[in-house]
This record gives sequence, structure tokens and C-alpha cells, in this order.
Amino acid sequence: MSRYRGPRLKSMRHLKSLPGLAGGGKTPNLGEIRVATDQSASRKISQFCVRLEAKQRLRFNYGLTERQLLNYVRIARKTRGSTGQVLPQLLEMRLDNIIFNLGMASTIPAARQLVNHRHILVNNRIVDIPSYRRKPKDIITARNRPTSYNVPRYESPAGGKIPDHLTLSLSEGSRPTGLANRIADRESVNLNINELLVVEYYSRKA
Repeated sequence: MSRYRGPRLKSMRHLKSLPGLAGGGKTPNLGEIRVATDQSASRKISQFCVRLEAKQRLRFNYGLTERQLLNYVRIARKTRGSTGQVLPQLLEMRLDNIIFNLGMASTIPAARQLVNHRHILVNNRIVDIPSYRRKPKDIITARNRPTSYNVPRYESPAGGKIPDHLTLSLSEGSRPTGLANRIADRESVNLNINELLVVEYYSRKA
């Protein structure tokens, strides 16, 4: 399945809060969410639907294709530790998500655009792969292109606080620099989701 390119507000209204997709911009009407929640509560929901919705929330928030998310689940299964804990760590280590959490972009899709347009340097080398998995002590900077419409603005990310595993330096006379201190932990994930439901959904495929 290809990446979703339809209306974001429709997905946010159906899947509730998606910080990576909404950022600091438009959010669904709370009254509409409340009505949708009341309607879903009035009908019986199968376990498959619960797992499917969890999988869709994770996929849409990080902007992944179905194949990409399945590959991440397979990698998490082969990694030492709980699959449910390793999976969000892998997703949080993606370059586009790091740029979003540093406040260099308002949403993860905007961060992906910065990377694709070769605006991002990792350890002083251009990286144009949004899924690039950054490592601890990687230094992330943005190339200065005043004429570009997608130059990073360094605004506060969703939630207004940069995660503890990241550091952003905004010194005068130099490029803003982001540093990955360590591997992200579960507390750094801003998305409210039960990863075990996603693992259970892919139990027959991974």
C-alpha cells in the first residue's frame, strides 16, 4: 500500500490525536471527535478492529507505508528486548521524526520534505533519506537557504518540549545544531498508543 496522500484532517478525526501529522497546525473539532467516540462506544468493536486502529494510528502518525511498518515490526522481533518497546524506539530514531522533535519542522511530513530536498546534514554530510536511522552522538544541522520556501523555522515541536534524548543548540553566528544524546525511550514517544496491539496485529505476517 502506498503512502496516504488524502485529507489529513479526515484521518485525524477518525484516528484521534496524531501529533506527528497535526503538529501545531489544524486539529479536528473536539465536538466531532466526541460524537464519533460516542457512536463507536454504542456498537460492539471486535479485537481485530482495535488492533487495526492501533496499527493505523502508528502508521499515519509516522507517515509510513504498510510495507515499511511491517519491516520495522520484523526488525523489532529480531532485536533483543520486548518487541513492543523496541518498535517505537526504531520509529523515534528515524531522521524525519528527529527533525520534527527538534522543532525544525511543524509536522513529520514537513520534516520529510526537508530531508528529501537535501536541506539536512548529519555529521556534516547531506542525508536525503527520511528513514535514515540516526545514532547516538549524531549531529544534525540544516543548510541555510533563505530563498527556499521550506527553510526550517525552529519552532517548538508538538507538546512544546524537546525530548530528553535530543539537544538543540541555537547559538548566534552559527547554524542551529541538534544532537542525539542517546537512544529514545518509551517516555519520549508523544503518541498515546499500545504498541502491543500493533505487534499482535502483525503476529501472523511478521
